[in-house]
Amino acid sequence: MKYRFVSWIFSAILLIGSIASLSINQLNWGLDFTGGTVIEVGYDRPADLSAVRVVLTERGFGDAVVQNFGTQEDVLIRIEPREGVKAQELGDQVLRALQESSDGTIEMRRIEFVGPQVGDELTEQGGLAMLTALICILLYIAVRFEWRLALGAVGALAHDVILTLGLFSVLGLEFDLTVLAALLAVIGYSINDTVVVCDRIRENFRKYRKGTPEEIIDGAITDTLSRTVITSLTTVLVLLALFFLGGQLIHGFATALLFGIFIGTYSSIFIASGLAHALGISREDLMPPEVEKEGEDLEPMP
Repeated sequence: MKYRFVSWIFSAILLIGSIASLSINQLNWGLDFTGGTVIEVGYDRPADLSAVRVVLTERGFGDAVVQNFGTQEDVLIRIEPREGVKAQELGDQVLRALQESSDGTIEMRRIEFVGPQVGDELTEQGGLAMLTALICILLYIAVRFEWRLALGAVGALAHDVILTLGLFSVLGLEFDLTVLAALLAVIGYSINDTVVVCDRIRENFRKYRKGTPEEIIDGAITDTLSRTVITSLTTVLVLLALFFLGGQLIHGFATALLFGIFIGTYSSIFIASGLAHALGISREDLMPPEVEKEGEDLEPMP
């Protein structure tokens, strides 16, 4: 709590930078949102996906997403829309490039065009999913704990989501459905940490009759700090393995989760409790209501 003002200034700078980048650069939407051409080709032997990506990059298809589809011989290629180029013509160009660079036989399985209407629908539903998650979390914590803690928790979650989106906007990383799933996972992870801290804050306010709100909140954060750090570190170890060994397809997913874990841990410690303190949370707000027993107000019989 001593450094809450420093953390607010730091977070404010990051938030302003993220919002500015989202306004100017926006996000680098993936094919799931923009639409594009889906091409499936079949090899007569297991396909080397890295070599396929190199060939497509050399032929001007550096934005292509390449992955196996069912078996190692089947390859699915997704390419962003090209102005003035039909899906069939685009598929022929890709197939010709692959055949010229391979000694084996490559055949076209199918070509499909995913229209932008699907992308618009996914964008809208993804935004509604995050908004619904935030509202449900706000209602849960307000009922379970106290409205000041609820606003602090939701403020920390919004902080985490905006900064993660800002990272992808600043670096120009592709934003697809896997990254959206990672964002929702970050929300769940961050709120889990925040609920633990909020629960300990409530317990300490009820347990200790002396001490300022700053001291009580500091004690609650200290009590849960080892649990928070150990949980974050074990999660980061798994995510590092996914980031370095998981391949290109889940690189964005691992990046979003790695950054989200760090920023979520930071916000659970500094932002959520700091906002609750700024809103004026006190011992009286968290004490259980007194329940009068029936007949308690009657005078005793002589």
